[in-house]
Amino acid sequence: MQDDAIPPASRSVGSVGGRAVAKEICRCFDQHKVRRRPRVVRFHVERQDTASAAWRDLLDLVEEAAADGREKFRPLGDLDLDERRQIITPPPTISKRTEVKHLMLYGSNLARIPPEIGAMTGLRQFTPYTSHRLHWFPYELTRCLQLRNSTVSTRSLYGNVKIRPPFPPFQPGRASIRDLDTGDLDPKVWGTDMIGACSVCGRPIAEAGLHQVWISSQVGTDVLPLLVNACSPACIDALPAPAEGYVPTPHTGGPGIVQPHADYA
Repeated sequence: MQDDAIPPASRSVGSVGGRAVAKEICRCFDQHKVRRRPRVVRFHVERQDTASAAWRDLLDLVEEAAADGREKFRPLGDLDLDERRQIITPPPTISKRTEVKHLMLYGSNLARIPPEIGAMTGLRQFTPYTSHRLHWFPYELTRCLQLRNSTVSTRSLYGNVKIRPPFPPFQPGRASIRDLDTGDLDPKVWGTDMIGACSVCGRPIAEAGLHQVWISSQVGTDVLPLLVNACSPACIDALPAPAEGYVPTPHTGGPGIVQPHADYA
């Protein structure tokens, strides 16, 4: 769903004027105006604090929801504002939620979604609306074959048709990852702190190479920028054609990538 008028992102360093808030301002790029001279955009650098009480509470909520089989899942809804601000990514255990039909992440402070979302095979509706720090999604989301409806703050997305902000640049592809600890990566460089398997074929990355590319594809109601962690050039070649009106091939990002003109003046 294209959002034509997104209000300014919430300010937050924990509180504003003594009032607790659930999310932080994002200044990765201007989400309201076209920038005539594209600059280098980087990923969010935060790592999830898995030792925090907020994270432990979230893990418990995921387990509780898995046990009762609810079809609409709002994992952050039972956390207080300060706890929600501490959640940078949903836990990989969301993969257990195969019965969920609607995943609600409205107004979150999330900076990334784990590839394990691809195991939520029952997902039909995805709502990360007003989560203004979510600029991209994992390619694994395309495995949710029943997903038909989404509500995304599209101006917050890399390469969106309104603003056409640049995509972060990727590192050169590697035929081998022997010298790379894929279980402890720098999110500023790789977009995530862990890469386990190929987004395309599912092969363990540890057994192959690593080639990251962007592709803009229709997922649900929206065209989303998807991060592909491929184990080989052959897997990149196997990707479908990008959505019409976007960069016509998978690409490695950076301000030098030529995008179609923005629709917003």
